[in-house]
Amino acid sequence: MLVEVILPVPVPNLFSYSVNPFQENEIAVGKRVVVQFGKSKLYTGLVRRIKTEEEKVYGQLKEVLEVLDDSPIVSENQLSFWEWIADYYMCTIGEVMIAALPAGLKLQSESNLVLTETDFNALQLTDREFLICEALSIQHKLSIKDASDILGLKTVQPIIKSLISKGAVVLEEELKGKFKDKKEKYVRISEAITSDKLANEVCEDLSRSPAQMALFLNFLSLKSSLEDLQSFSISKKGLKKRFKFTDSVYKSLLTKGVLLEFEETVSRLENAQIDKSLLELSNDQEFALQGIESTFKEKDVILFHGVTGSGKTEVYVRLIKEQLDQGKQVLYLLPEIALTTQLINRLQKYFGTKVGVYHSRYNNHQQVEVWNAVMNEDEEHPKYDIILGARSSMFLPYRNLGLVIVDEEHETSFKQFDPAPRYQARDAAIVLAKQFNSKVLLGSATPSVESYYNAKKGRYGYVPLTKRYGDIKLPEVQCADIQREQKKRLMKGHFSSLLIEAMKESFARNEQVILFQNKRGFAPMQECQVCAHIPQCKRCDVSLTYHKHFNELRCHYCGYHEKLKITCSHCGSIDLKLKGFGTEKIEEEMATLFPEIKVMRMDLDTTRTKDAYKNIIQDFEEHNIDVLVGTQMVTKGLDFDNVGLVGIMNADNLLGWPDFRAHERAYHLMSQVSGRAGRKKKRGKVIIQSYNPEHSIIRDVMDHRYENMYANEILQRKNFEYPPFFRMVQLTIVHQNVDLVNAGSAFLVEKLKAIFGSKRVLGPEFPYVSRIKNKYHKQIVLKIDKQYKLSQTKGALKNEIQMFLSNEHFRSLRVIVNVDPM
Repeated sequence: MLVEVILPVPVPNLFSYSVNPFQENEIAVGKRVVVQFGKSKLYTGLVRRIKTEEEKVYGQLKEVLEVLDDSPIVSENQLSFWEWIADYYMCTIGEVMIAALPAGLKLQSESNLVLTETDFNALQLTDREFLICEALSIQHKLSIKDASDILGLKTVQPIIKSLISKGAVVLEEELKGKFKDKKEKYVRISEAITSDKLANEVCEDLSRSPAQMALFLNFLSLKSSLEDLQSFSISKKGLKKRFKFTDSVYKSLLTKGVLLEFEETVSRLENAQIDKSLLELSNDQEFALQGIESTFKEKDVILFHGVTGSGKTEVYVRLIKEQLDQGKQVLYLLPEIALTTQLINRLQKYFGTKVGVYHSRYNNHQQVEVWNAVMNEDEEHPKYDIILGARSSMFLPYRNLGLVIVDEEHETSFKQFDPAPRYQARDAAIVLAKQFNSKVLLGSATPSVESYYNAKKGRYGYVPLTKRYGDIKLPEVQCADIQREQKKRLMKGHFSSLLIEAMKESFARNEQVILFQNKRGFAPMQECQVCAHIPQCKRCDVSLTYHKHFNELRCHYCGYHEKLKITCSHCGSIDLKLKGFGTEKIEEEMATLFPEIKVMRMDLDTTRTKDAYKNIIQDFEEHNIDVLVGTQMVTKGLDFDNVGLVGIMNADNLLGWPDFRAHERAYHLMSQVSGRAGRKKKRGKVIIQSYNPEHSIIRDVMDHRYENMYANEILQRKNFEYPPFFRMVQLTIVHQNVDLVNAGSAFLVEKLKAIFGSKRVLGPEFPYVSRIKNKYHKQIVLKIDKQYKLSQTKGALKNEIQMFLSNEHFRSLRVIVNVDPM
């Protein structure tokens, strides 16, 4: 038997392996197998195809070393979906496998040093080599990292190579990263204690040890009768929490056979119980629900355009319930992990343990448990019929998918930027749903231009929900002219008099405030007032951002950091000034303006830990926080009932990006964060601070004119040949040598222009940040007319890239392909 295997490596082909006759009955498509790839490396591959006898294979094949699974862990639907992603987004199936499978299911070998069994001359060894051998005589084996730590060196390969050549050590490969069930110790009473009389005898035996007798009596008190107690068990951790006791007392009862200890497999995932009935829908929500249900009879994809605070989630809940009643699964996609934190509580109240969460903040073992829960239908495993998650949850092994909800469908967070596959989860979800003949609901208060265009053209169904729940009016939006306020000296720090007055009114009414600033840190740069020098990252072409919490200048691209400068490194001046402001600065200024007010930040710096989102959102919901300062995390679909005011600190930063989608994104962000105000009780207020209050996008946000924004944007896109009228593919040439990048990109552009025409190929140009981690980037954009077949265009492009990389002058260059860039 021969099999074709997908390997988690970025190569385009599948690889053939032979199967031992004893393993033939174990082999099946979708099972993991351990195979050797290259000289010695071991990988976990996935069986994609079992070859027929007629198919010839030339050369001697390596053998499958081990079959890891009793049943397939990846379905045929998933594999077909992977192949579509690899083909459409121009990456390899191995890269899709790396992105799709949880790390706990990907075993990869690690090289270990082991002493040879043969004699070798220890006198030939250097001091460093002798240290390694001495450590191996104690520990038996060392990883490369262990050897590096022992010697205190970053590079130990030359020493290892020398040890191997002298016959002192050999390298062995060991598989790492296998998933293990979580075990927990449980306790029950001895089966021999069947009557009160026997229990009394045990008490007499324990009378000399009051602590042991107390623990035994406490255990008896857990149930009303011995009969109930015989079938009862409790975790050791739970027992210790209820009744304080020492380990020596507990071990004595185990030794005497009074208590019995055993291990049980437990889930790492949190459970919840249903404790709330469905809320009653308003007339508008009921009308929207009926519209969705009737439109689904004709269309597979619907754009659900509901204004902020209109109660879209309650409509989603009704649709989810319908799917569960039919025995189907639902995928609920969200752009941010922060949103899953709040929504999981709401959905679990309705659907209890049927709701599972999947995102990158879960550890490897938790991700594997969710994977198994989605795939398995047996009673032994928890079964999730609803998956709530970020874009990676699309890759789970669904059995019977009935509905995909893409909430906040306009969000750019649905696009994967690095590494490959660079997929758009919203678009890929439509393809995934088609494989199951299921429906897709795209929900947003501010739909993307592309989705709204598709709805207007009739490709998607369209259902609006134009009123907020409870007939609460959309927030009143005002704009503070920063330029005018600065001239009149009305600004206090970075706060306009209009915003400060509005905050005072909100605090007087015991309302909460959200302040949005789309830059984290304290200040984006430090500038010398004498020579105008700005400290730059040593590895990237960006200025260093000052973070006051660490008292460091930091690069947000590569993580490089250095202490805050006291003197200018160019001219030696001490006249240095911090320019601009981020979330840390806003937090500090709030403490000065309103010292009695509790302020909290929500940005990447404060949400690095697993439960950070949950804790901040919970504190804000419970009114333990008066002001939430945040980056775009605070703009996306969060639902708070006591927010009276939203302040947008600097709208101009959003409008100035060199990108054809800049104005659309600015409208989305400002409208979405505005929608956090006045959702439950009464109309909220929004203050936008800008140097250009008459900007068309700011006026559209103030007047809630989505249609006007769309009309202007779609006209610009048509005139300048951008999506949705044209498709785009972006090529990025990357290398450490800028001259090679320039030469290679210029050469490739000429080749592409000869094939696609000079009008359709733009560039090459350096992007906004041209050097990242000491590598230069140069971009080429290919515009593809929709009248041409995309597969043929991409096929020609792929061939041209392969020929380019086979050129001896440019083979060291890296070409990153990004289909449908955001």
